[in-house]
Amino acid sequence: MQSTHDSHDHASHDHAQGAHLHAHLKGDAKHTHSFEGRSQRTLAWALGLTIFFAGVEVIAGFMSNSLALISDAGHMVTDAAALGLALLAQIIARRPPSPRHSFGFGRAEALAAFVNGLLMLCVVSWICYEAVMRFSTPQDVHGEMVFIVASIGLAINLVVAWVLSKDQQSVNTRAALVHVMGDLLGSVAAIVAGVVIYFTGWMQIDPLLSVLVSLLILKSTFGVLRDSYHFLMEGVPHEIDYITVGNDVEEIDGVKSVHDLHVWDMSPGQPALIGHVEIEHLDHWPTVLRAIKKMLLAKHGIDHITLQPETATMAGLHQDDHTH
Repeated sequence: MQSTHDSHDHASHDHAQGAHLHAHLKGDAKHTHSFEGRSQRTLAWALGLTIFFAGVEVIAGFMSNSLALISDAGHMVTDAAALGLALLAQIIARRPPSPRHSFGFGRAEALAAFVNGLLMLCVVSWICYEAVMRFSTPQDVHGEMVFIVASIGLAINLVVAWVLSKDQQSVNTRAALVHVMGDLLGSVAAIVAGVVIYFTGWMQIDPLLSVLVSLLILKSTFGVLRDSYHFLMEGVPHEIDYITVGNDVEEIDGVKSVHDLHVWDMSPGQPALIGHVEIEHLDHWPTVLRAIKKMLLAKHGIDHITLQPETATMAGLHQDDHTH
């Protein structure tokens, strides 16, 4: 029993120490590690609507034997997965930093977006495969049912897209929006397929439009994969020129050189910078640091800054340490 109390006391002590270490004092960057402004209710409503109509389209798609409608249903299912992951990621991202995760959980958002993109690639591949099979062996499709269900699906997708468009700051919500926009195209294609089949009986329009929609979706999906991968790999934010940042710091009075410079996003839209700055005299550092911070915030929008001052002698010792 004593060991249990000791373990609890130790955990409480670690939590208290972590809270102290994560505290931001006067003069620190005014960033946060979580997405406090994001609306989980928005995603929850969108998820509910999408799951409901995904079920409707899956049933109607197989009943009407329409690949266009089945592909639209498939997009709706992946939409539900995307929205569910987005909602889960935002809940996780709101958790505060801890002794085990000092940066918080902001990267959960980009990770979910990356998974969503990969999932969409799988769905598109399946649709294209089925379409190729149907070109060689056309199948009868009930055009009237396809038109009615696809029209309702278009209305649902418009509502969901409108809801999600209000949260464009979130990379993961944007990833979910890509799925929904794909569904908009899918619904339009299914409507056209239904009309053409009903009036002309030309069954090949069904797989043809399915492939066309899938190819259009690929462009947006690759964009989400590229952005989320760049963020997960701690790449320099797209709006920041790494070389220009280094040159601007070196132009500050009192700065001789800059090395070990790194710029990345701690969370989407919150750039951070660390580096070593060589100066003439350490006594000048407070003045030099103030000038650097003012310049980085005004010119590059970077306010989370960690810099280590060095003299020429210290920089030489640092280089020797790396060599050995």
